[in-house]
Amino acid sequence: MQEAGLMSFLRTILIILLIYYVVKFIGRLVFPIFIKKMMQKVEQKYGQQPRQAPQQPNFKEGETVIDKAPKQVKSNDNVGEYVDYEDLD
Repeated sequence: MQEAGLMSFLRTILIILLIYYVVKFIGRLVFPIFIKKMMQKVEQKYGQQPRQAPQQPNFKEGETVIDKAPKQVKSNDNVGEYVDYEDLD
């Protein structure tokens, strides 16, 4: 087996830093182009869909509309007697 020395450790660190900065530099060049192409695809997809007219509500102005009925709470009278208490020091 080969023993790792200080020079091979420093060379490994230098290679890792070099790869990091190269990827960072290339990413700054490629990432905006990639995002721009994705946005163009989304715009094309959105442009192909037929536009729908907004739906008119079926109620008159000023009328109260409840979309969802509240949950009914079941009460149980056999729970017991409520006792008011105080905290003691």
